[in-house]
Amino acid sequence: MTKAKISASIELEYETFGDPKNPALLLVMGYTAQMVAWDEEFCRMFAAKNLFVIRFDNRDCGLSTKFDDVKVDTNAVITAALMQEPMPPVPYTLSDMAGDAVGLLDHLKIDRAHVLGASMGGMIAQVMTIEHATRVRTLTSVMSMSGEPEYGQSAPEAMNALLSVPPADRAAYIAHAPIYQAFHSKKYRSDENSKQAAARDFDRMYYPQGAQRQLAAIYSSGYRTEQLRAVKTPTLVIHGKDDTLITPSGGERTAELIPNAKFVLVDDMGHDLPKPLWSDFVELVADFVAKN
Repeated sequence: MTKAKISASIELEYETFGDPKNPALLLVMGYTAQMVAWDEEFCRMFAAKNLFVIRFDNRDCGLSTKFDDVKVDTNAVITAALMQEPMPPVPYTLSDMAGDAVGLLDHLKIDRAHVLGASMGGMIAQVMTIEHATRVRTLTSVMSMSGEPEYGQSAPEAMNALLSVPPADRAAYIAHAPIYQAFHSKKYRSDENSKQAAARDFDRMYYPQGAQRQLAAIYSSGYRTEQLRAVKTPTLVIHGKDDTLITPSGGERTAELIPNAKFVLVDDMGHDLPKPLWSDFVELVADFVAKN
């Protein structure tokens, strides 16, 4: 793992897998999630498909640059977004986060990459495709949405779990982790897996302070409806049937908007990517990118 200096104020922690001479696959993680949520074994499965795999920490997460002293009124941002009122100031938007990802490609001297994003990472990947089309060979948007609040609406239990404040004590943090199973695969959810992931994340970087700023970036970035209709990049949209955090209509709408997008609804997948699904998932994506 190493740092990439993206600008005077932003550094991103990243790691690569596979041969840099192979086509690049950039993995963009979601809200508050560190790059290690893309499991190393999962990344190596893609590398075995002759892809050069890149995972990284988004700003305000993991070991990348933090915006410690920047305050945001997230409730005011969400209200403005839902009421379509003037937006209060925000520290950054999804466009800035997409710019970070493009900056990482610059650092690695990669002209074009296949871009796969999950959840907020799918939103960032969409914005990359809209605003930096020449840098994106294919777009794979997973468990994500178009920014239109009427699609992909969360179940209350799922949203409450997402917004729950994780404890600062390590043992309590780990014990808290199964709450997120509210939006995980019904078949494959596991207390043991949830707690192992929580221990990994806590030991690497406990940083809940970035959550409010990342959430503000999502809500302040608005609808992507018309921009997605103009996308010409080959696109694959994947969503889990069990997803209650961004329900399947979020993915369906994204695929409906993007011309010629392929939509795949996956059994036994929630707002997560359980290990028993990795093989089929990797085959699906690798086949798609190989054809484009």
